[in-house]
Amino acid sequence: MNTGNRKPLPGTKLDYFDTRAAVEAIQPGAYDKLPYTSRVLAENLVRRCDPLMLTASLKQIIERKRDLDFPWFPARVVCHDILGQTALVDLAGLRDAIALEGGDPAMVNPVVPTQLVVDHSLAVECGGFDPDAFEKNRAIEDRRNEDRFDFINWTKKAFKNVDVIPPGNGILHQINLERMSPVIQVKDSVAFPDTLVGTDSHTPMVDALGVLAIGVGGLEAESVMLGRASYMRLPDIIGVDLTGKPQPGITATDIVLALTEFLRNSKVVSSYLEFYGEGASHLTLGDRATISNMAPEFGSTAAMFYIDEQTIKYLKLTGREDELVKLVETYAKETGLWADSLKNAEYERVLSFDLSSVVRNIAGPSNPHKRVPTSELAARGISGVVENEPGLMPDGAVIIAAITSCTNTNNPRNMIAAGLIARNANKLGLTRKPWVKSSLAPGSKTVALYLEEAGLMPELESLGFGVVAFACTTCNGMSGALDPVIQQEIIDRDLYATAVLSGNRNFDGRIHPYAKQAFLASPPLVVAYAIAGTIRFDIEKDILGTDASGKPIRLADIWPSDEEIDAIVASSVKPEQFRKVYTPMFAIQADNGEKVSPLYDWREQSTYIRRPPYWEGALAGERSLTAMRPLAVLGDNITTDHLSPSNAIMLNSAAGEYLAKMGLPEEDFNSYATHRGDHLTAQRATFANPTLINEMAVVDGKVKAGSLARVEPEGTVTRMWEAIETYMERKQPLIIIAGADYGQGSSRDWAAKGVRLAGVEAIAAEGFERIHRTNLVGMGVLPLEFKAGVNRLTLALDGTETYDVIGERTPRATLTLVVNRKNGERLEVPVTCRLDTAEEVSIYEAGGVLQRFAQDFLASSVKAA
Repeated sequence: MNTGNRKPLPGTKLDYFDTRAAVEAIQPGAYDKLPYTSRVLAENLVRRCDPLMLTASLKQIIERKRDLDFPWFPARVVCHDILGQTALVDLAGLRDAIALEGGDPAMVNPVVPTQLVVDHSLAVECGGFDPDAFEKNRAIEDRRNEDRFDFINWTKKAFKNVDVIPPGNGILHQINLERMSPVIQVKDSVAFPDTLVGTDSHTPMVDALGVLAIGVGGLEAESVMLGRASYMRLPDIIGVDLTGKPQPGITATDIVLALTEFLRNSKVVSSYLEFYGEGASHLTLGDRATISNMAPEFGSTAAMFYIDEQTIKYLKLTGREDELVKLVETYAKETGLWADSLKNAEYERVLSFDLSSVVRNIAGPSNPHKRVPTSELAARGISGVVENEPGLMPDGAVIIAAITSCTNTNNPRNMIAAGLIARNANKLGLTRKPWVKSSLAPGSKTVALYLEEAGLMPELESLGFGVVAFACTTCNGMSGALDPVIQQEIIDRDLYATAVLSGNRNFDGRIHPYAKQAFLASPPLVVAYAIAGTIRFDIEKDILGTDASGKPIRLADIWPSDEEIDAIVASSVKPEQFRKVYTPMFAIQADNGEKVSPLYDWREQSTYIRRPPYWEGALAGERSLTAMRPLAVLGDNITTDHLSPSNAIMLNSAAGEYLAKMGLPEEDFNSYATHRGDHLTAQRATFANPTLINEMAVVDGKVKAGSLARVEPEGTVTRMWEAIETYMERKQPLIIIAGADYGQGSSRDWAAKGVRLAGVEAIAAEGFERIHRTNLVGMGVLPLEFKAGVNRLTLALDGTETYDVIGERTPRATLTLVVNRKNGERLEVPVTCRLDTAEEVSIYEAGGVLQRFAQDFLASSVKAA
């Protein structure tokens, strides 16, 4: 920590770093023009940066330049159990590698405080109509994940600086918002802004509190954990001026779905957004968090709100200590992080969005940014009543209706609205359709407490929305099995079945294998669609049922007023509920004195946890970047769900066949996500999505969808895993050719790990999503970007070619992709090397993040000796 610019913080016994003085010393008057994000980044530099680099780094921020990389030192790392566990598996493997080279494995620990929440392991096998669903689902979770949980429990004892919140307590992002983040940190009597990276793309949810938090892949998180700076260039910081006020009956979900469409169209990919304006003052912190949560759906890296009265109100509501609440306000006002201090902030671009323009919305059927006003569903051919045979499921049947995901369950207004619509429906005798698997999976136990306080939990339970978990479930593809009779009818009739959920992701194939498409909606709309039973229904106009007197009931008849929602929130959501949940959860546990080996005792028969292979065989050698064959030629919008799906494993998949050979019964196959600590299972998930379109997989003259590849030079179309195995046996280096927005979606390490283990050395695409590009670099895969106007189509690439990459790899250099066609033609294509910083070049050349750390660790150990 630097000592210059350290000053007493008025009204406290703490100090702070005077960033304004440091900035003004370089350029007088500059601080007042800096956006919020720049002020937080500048404070981090003033407090943590090498003094020799400080002035040059601050000038990048002050002068809005992007010439130099500057360091950022996040205060903490947060992880959900899937990527958090795999990161810790990597560190355990790193310990083994260090020990084999004679180093001390116990010295490999996270340097930065790391918080892991076990929240991604539970599947909704029992729906919310079963009164014992929570206990049953938790028991299944513990049984299926015994290997994983054994490893996670070992990490608590074996690693320093790792805190674990056990399963059954909620979702990482909601816990982070409601308790983990102090907004202002204190260390060594110095106050400073809370900052963090998280191993999930929805980490920016806590940006709503004015906390700079971004989602990263597990590989980048590992680097931060181990004390390395996260190097960056100044991001594109865009102001979003919110005007107007939401209309009556409009939820935060409606707003965020409209914003997602607007911001995607405004091309904000990789930018940092800052929301402000009159409209922002009308949004509760819960509303803001619903917006910030969906930053990755906008395509942005962050979605910031300033600290203001709404922040303070929320900190009090969620039971934070009075001393902390006072510190947040004092620090923000003193250092220019309070909303009133940012009126002169200047942005390179400002977007304006009128909240009063928002109508009731859903998003679907395949992407979060594909908004559809509910009043236009019929006109767009999504809804519209159709004739159905009595006793059979209707066309467009909603087979899953889930109130799930931190996006919406963090927001008391949304949850109370869902409870009220359930109450009103029950009064009029409306019921959930029998084929609908309904569930309520709050992101926090507090939600259940205030729904009980409001008398609304029994109303939700009566409609089948009982609590099935406090975890990330359906939104993450953990929707569990269907009733076998319903599943068989879907198969026999080839029925167009759908899901409606209050989540943030609805990519094809993600929610459930038999839900052909999925729609995002607010919690009260999820309840309404469970009653309707089909997406082929005009939810605004059509009749949901009739009351006792035969009078038709429509949505307007059961939708609660804003005044009633707000009154019940005010009377039912209380600070003591949050304290009751979180005080014991975060109580400091006394050291029981139990010691464990610094090396994990790997279970050979485990399909969940296995020592990683990143220091062995081909991964330890040089990448040739010559004579590469395409594993796949892909179009635009390839998601990490295509690259490495997270949903349930089917018996007829490569992973399912492997698990069966390992002796697992099909009912316990679990999800792809839960097996990512075992590379032998996770490898078989590579490109395992049944909706994948690999343009090389041509059968009878047409491209066939599915987990398929074409082995060259034979030209044989086969299952993707068999193609990968064939190429691995041949030691054939591979390349992937893709379109725009490659790797969008979740921050999924295995989307990069899987292709690297398959032998992929480079990926040439029209563009990359930020987190996935970083993950590729972290695995030693070279990202190459076609120049504008050039793509697989203009180059007439069909997968019969071989490829070489030539040129010196420096940050964003122009390299040459050599295309060797089957007919002997040689084509040289200029491409941009997407190693964006000198640090990334260094990581890539070392073979990846873990290899780089091992080299540095051993070198420093030798030097110390």
